[in-house]
This record gives sequence, C-alpha cells and structure tokens, in this order.
Amino acid sequence: MSDLHDRFRAASATAEAVFWREPSTPAAMFRELAAFAEEHDVAWDRYGERGAVEQLEAEVAGLLGKPAAVMFPSGVMAQQATLRSWCDRSGSRRVALPDMSHLLRYEQDGPRRVMGLELEPLTTGRETPTAAALDKVPGRLGAAMVELPLRDAGCLLPPWEDLVALSEAARGRGVPLHADGARIWESVPHWGRTLAEAADLVDSMYVSLYKGLGGTSGALVVCPEDLAGELRSWRQRMGGTIFSMTTAAVGGLKGLREHVDRFAAYRDWAIALAAELQQRGIRTVPEQPHIATFLAYAPGKADEVNERVVAYTEEHHVVPSGLWQPADVPGWVVTELTCYDAAVDRDPAEVAEQLAAVVA
Repeated sequence: MSDLHDRFRAASATAEAVFWREPSTPAAMFRELAAFAEEHDVAWDRYGERGAVEQLEAEVAGLLGKPAAVMFPSGVMAQQATLRSWCDRSGSRRVALPDMSHLLRYEQDGPRRVMGLELEPLTTGRETPTAAALDKVPGRLGAAMVELPLRDAGCLLPPWEDLVALSEAARGRGVPLHADGARIWESVPHWGRTLAEAADLVDSMYVSLYKGLGGTSGALVVCPEDLAGELRSWRQRMGGTIFSMTTAAVGGLKGLREHVDRFAAYRDWAIALAAELQQRGIRTVPEQPHIATFLAYAPGKADEVNERVVAYTEEHHVVPSGLWQPADVPGWVVTELTCYDAAVDRDPAEVAEQLAAVVA
C-alpha cells in the first residue's frame, strides 16, 4: 500500500484536482500571503499580541458575535485548553462529548493524559446531540461538547431545533457547552442561520483557519472575555504562545475574505453531485450532504479501487478522488469528498460519471 500511496502522491502533485483544493507549492502560497499582507498593510504580531493576530481575533469575534477570540497554533491545543478552563470553573473534570469526536479518535489520549479530563459519551456513532442525550449523562459535568459538523459521520449536523434544545438543557443544568466548530463557516447554510446565531447557542466555540478557509494553520476560540484571559494563560503553559503567528493569521484573514460567502454555493454543488452519484450506484452519507464535504460508498476492494484511481491520475493528470478505505460493510469502500473551488466549476453529472467509471 505504501508504494500505491507514493505513486498517488507523486501523480497528484502535478495533476488537476477535482476535490479539496488545487495543488500548490510553499512558494506560491507565500507569494499570495505576501501580496495580501502588502495590500492590507498587515503588521507583525509578537507572542500573539498586536498586529495580524489582534486583527484576526477581532474579526472572528465579531463574525460569531462573541466578546473575545483567542488564537492558537492548533485546534487540538485550543480545545483541550478550553475544556480544561471550563472544568476548572465547574469543579468537575468530566466532559460529555460524541464518541466519534476528534478528541477521542485523533489526539492520542491527550485530553486525559495532559489535561486530566474524564471523557463521557454524549452520543454514540452517527447520532447528533440532543437534550435527551445530555439528560442521560448522570452526575456533575465540567462541560459538554458538540462537533458541528460530526466529521467522521459524513459531516453530519443536528437539526437546528435539536441544537437549540440542547443549548437550553445545558444552560438549565449549569453545564458550559463548547462547540468544535472547525467547519462552522460551512455549516450555517444548512440551517439558514448566521454565524452569530449558531455561536449564540454555545458558551465557546473553536474554529479552524485552514480547513474551509484554506489558511496555512491555526485556530481560534471565541468565548467570554474573562475566559479568554484563562485561555491565554493555558496557551502559554502549553507552549503555544510562540514568537509570531503572523503567517497563520494572514492566511486566516485572507480566507475570511475569499471563502466565507462561498460555502453555500459549495454545499449546493455537493448536493447536486451526491444526487448524480446515487444514480450511478455510489451511496452518500448523508444522502443529501449537509455541507460541502460528505462520505461516498461504493462496492469493491480498496486495493483494486485505489489502483484504478492512481492509474487514472497518472494517465489523465486529473485526480478523480482521494484514496478509498475499506468500509464497515464487507465488500464496500469509502472515501471523503470535499467540493470547493476545484469542483464547482465543473458539471456535477460529468464528475459523477468520471468517478463511477474509475471506481466501478
């Protein structure tokens, strides 16, 4: 499989993308960031203060209608610091969160080993959170967390009414509600709500600068002003108050201007693509995507399907999809499709036809 991955990586570097983003180089990205910084007269930050970081924090706090925002080098650090801060205030280290959460699946037990948090399941599998789910978690909680959207479930979002009810239940119980909103920019079109309306339902929210916004790295947490001070202390304790975060901040500022208003169009195109794929025997989860990213399932064996994907990329210099993985159901494979600028300039029927031909 490593040889296949190496071939795919080499072929993709110079091929035309369909999903995610067009290939770039560090030099090209730095030129774009430099041009933006010059055009907007961006200044350096120092240790996360002043300059581009201060500007970005103010813009993101305003967009999400929160009093403050704090920038972190990574979302992992941002969320662990936020949950620990809420737990210190609440007097309990117990956090209720989905069992498919990033914190449980991809952080090598960091929330427990580093922060001493006790993680309790709020939801199981492809469930979205509800007030009833929170009611089933007994005892005192330091915080509850939702992932908007639930990425490993195909970027699944709860109905707006369920999210409102969960917010009311958490506040009635005195439990701070935190949201993993890495893709919140992409989520609000599904509900027909504003970013501020979504953020108003939670006490704090993490947002990513590099996923939908296309920056180089970085994250922010929007929250009350007093919590922001605690987060800055945790950032320094964890080694995250680095000499400068200007490069990542410029990427975030640029992404806000270029992408925030386009996510509804990306989502509409993804919905059209999913419908075309279903007509060709490829199933999608959700059936109608909630955001521009969703899961695609097809019959086949991963090594055989991936050999065809790589061969197509090498021959046609077009990447039809990412590599596929064995699905939970034997005899099926799964991949994630993200429909951004590289995709939406194409005819979704033609993309579906191409993908079905490669996978089948």
